[in-house]
Amino acid sequence: MSERHAFWAEMSACEHFVQVYEADDVFMDTLTGFVAGALRQDEGAVVIATPNHLHELKGRLDADGLDADAAIEDDDLLLLDAEQTLAQFMVDGWPEQDKFRTMVRGILARAGRGGRRVRAFGEMVAVMWAKGHCAATVRLEHLWQQMCEQESFVLFCAYPKSGFTENPVDSIARVCAQHSKVFPAGI
Repeated sequence: MSERHAFWAEMSACEHFVQVYEADDVFMDTLTGFVAGALRQDEGAVVIATPNHLHELKGRLDADGLDADAAIEDDDLLLLDAEQTLAQFMVDGWPEQDKFRTMVRGILARAGRGGRRVRAFGEMVAVMWAKGHCAATVRLEHLWQQMCEQESFVLFCAYPKSGFTENPVDSIARVCAQHSKVFPAGI
């Protein structure tokens, strides 16, 4: 078992971790490993990301010997657009708790059918952070953490380092404090 696969195998049910990355390729390697591991272990995978990252992920999964289209068709893999998903629960620039919980529970029910474990990746926080909605981003991270604890799923978030423009050290520390694990950009 490679070091990367061993890392994913050691994740507990309520793990909420983050990666702050400089290179998109490094992030995509991590995301691909996260999702491929779920699919190979018959876990549900949810990916809420930008259209470019969703497209690239599908190609990488196929290149890794997985049939992304079949996984999507079977609801083993749910690919959701980050902006469209945000629009379902944001009210006046702030995450509305009840709408968020209802939406996430519906997604988790689809991905976790039959009681299987679910891994979720969310890029909505990075999208919000990049737009300067820092307080709303931290609130959304908090809502995700609550859902993770209530629904027992593994949650992965990622932020491009370039999104931290004002006092990057303090900003990165603030984001990392919302997570149970922080791992290096090149896992």
